[in-house]
Amino acid sequence: MPKSKYHLSHQALDDLKRIYSYGKNKFGELQAEKYVSNLFLCFDRIRISPFSFESVDHIFPGYRRCVCGVDSIYFRIDNNQIQITTIIGRQEIKSI
Repeated sequence: MPKSKYHLSHQALDDLKRIYSYGKNKFGELQAEKYVSNLFLCFDRIRISPFSFESVDHIFPGYRRCVCGVDSIYFRIDNNQIQITTIIGRQEIKSI
């Protein structure tokens, strides 16, 4: 598969805002920025090699997961484009 592009869903964008806000309130602005920057590095790793991440068909059929810090990035591959659908923290439960 050639290098793909990635797209963040509205939910994933909302998740990034939530993660940043939580991190800023709990650990300070600098740490929040570092953590969110690390998430974007993970998005690039997914874009470069999406099949190197585990399939989570048992959780969400057709999806893969990249663990980044205490969060899991859930994505699927659709016509050579990575669809990053949600970012779920260790303690959260929601459907995608």
